[in-house]
Order: sequence, then structure tokens, then C-alpha cells
Amino acid sequence: MIGLMIEGQSGLTWERWDRILRTAERSGYQSVFRSDHYTESINEDHESLEAWVSLTYAATHTQTLEFGTLVSPITFRQPALLARMAAAVDDLSRGRLTLGMGTGWMEREHKNFGIPFPPLSTRYAMLKDGLEVVTRLFLSETPVSYQGEHYPLHDAILLPRPAREGGPPIMIGGNGRNKTLALAAEYADEWNGVFIPHETYRDLNGHLSDLLSERGRAVSEVTRSLMTRVVFAQDDAALDKIKSERGKTLDELRGGGRSMAGTPSMLVDQIGAYIEAGVERFMLQWLELDDLEGIERMASDVLSQFRR
Repeated sequence: MIGLMIEGQSGLTWERWDRILRTAERSGYQSVFRSDHYTESINEDHESLEAWVSLTYAATHTQTLEFGTLVSPITFRQPALLARMAAAVDDLSRGRLTLGMGTGWMEREHKNFGIPFPPLSTRYAMLKDGLEVVTRLFLSETPVSYQGEHYPLHDAILLPRPAREGGPPIMIGGNGRNKTLALAAEYADEWNGVFIPHETYRDLNGHLSDLLSERGRAVSEVTRSLMTRVVFAQDDAALDKIKSERGKTLDELRGGGRSMAGTPSMLVDQIGAYIEAGVERFMLQWLELDDLEGIERMASDVLSQFRR
């Protein structure tokens, strides 16, 4: 399963979002995920779309694409409200949403928009609390109470009940061997590794399987996915041009193995190595928001090699 990942804070407009969704669906991508940020981490600001409003649009303007946040930070997504939004958008799309949740990492957006940004240890505690709240609201057919450290519930119930049994699947993203994978083993339906070489992915994937077994969960209960940058060149000449324009070698374009770059045959090999490492779903970070031809060519030249 191969999809795209769009940085919604990096110049995304309604026109671009509509074109990307339509092109991705028409070209056969399995999904389009997007970031949930207010602005950029560097000292720049661009046009952007609010993440959950844009996902509501995706729910009503596509038919087959799966979509979701990669990921929604707990620091500015109160979990009870997040559960309500996610269940509603999932129902609207007839079961095509994945709810990605994380600790939040971009200090600049918090400072710029007056959002508290506590230490990472506190954000992990907030995320664990938030996952508990969301999970209980998704699963409970009766009012539920929960006294968390950061987020309590008092006789709360999610109505209408999610159309999908158990609510939309929860994805936890991150490469933390200890805390992140422990949360994924406890709460997640999907774990997403981010910008890591396939050797590292294989190691973390095996560790997650061990954690799942320790908790009595089947290894197959958690889908394994990867979000990584992709630089697509339709042929050797195009690749040479990209290297020249960016002043980088092929290895530098690949970030030392943390991203994918190259011609179609090169990308097929790189994707294959990640599949062998355990990746079941790919979210390829596409930064060229107006390059619809590139999205189409990558689908015909790369995705086609993995369709059954």
C-alpha cells in the first residue's frame, strides 16, 4: 500500500489540496496523509490549511482514498474533541480515516500561537492520557469516567456511536524505542516509523513485535507503516538535473538512507528493501505541491510494480 504525505503548512491551499486529492485517487494511490501543523519549524510562514477541516473536505470529495493526520499533536488537540472529530469524519468518509496521534515537536508553532509547550516527558504523559481518553470513547457503549493526570472524563459518551466498530484506527508515529513503541503496543492499530533507514526500521519493527507479544496482542494487530521523503526522477537525465540544481549527491538526496530518491527502478528497489524490513504501508512525503505530473508518473512507473 503506497500513498502520499503532504505538508499542510507548506503552501497548501484549497486549490492545491483539491488537485492533489483528485490526482492521487485517479492515479491509484492508496492514501493521502497530511501533517497537522500551524506553520513551519524554520522562521518562515506559508499558506496552509487547517488539518481537520481539510480532512472533512477529503471525506466528501474522494471515494476510495484513505487519509488521516500524520500526526495530530496532543498539545493542541484536546483528546475528547479529537475523538469526536475523528469519529465524525470517519463516518462521513464511510470508514476511510486513520487517526494519527503524537506528542508534538515543533516549538515554534506553539510559541507563535500561544500554545503551552511542556517538556517531552510531560507531552508523553499527555499523549498516554489522550490515547486512553480516545480509546475509551471509541469503545464504550455506555457513559465512561476516567481520572487521568491531564485529561479526565466524567460520564462521557460519544454519540452517535462510530459507524465503524471500535471507531477509526489509531496510528502512533515516531521512532522512540522505549516510550513510543510501548504506547504503540498498548494502544495503536498502526505504527508509523519516520525518516529511518530500512535496517533501523527492521530492528524497531522486531522490538514492537516483542512488545505486542508481551502484552498478549497478536503481532498482526498493528499495521507497520513508514513516512519518508521521496525525490522522483523519471530517468537518469532528470536525476542528474535534480542533483545539479540542488548541489547534492544521490546519497545526500537520500539523507544517508533516511529518505528515498532516484529513478523508478531505484525507487522500486528502495521500497522493496523496506518491505523486506516489515513495512506494509508507505506515506511518501511529496513536497512539490504543484507537480501533479510527477505524482502521476511515479504512480505509473513505481506504484504499478507493486499492484497485485
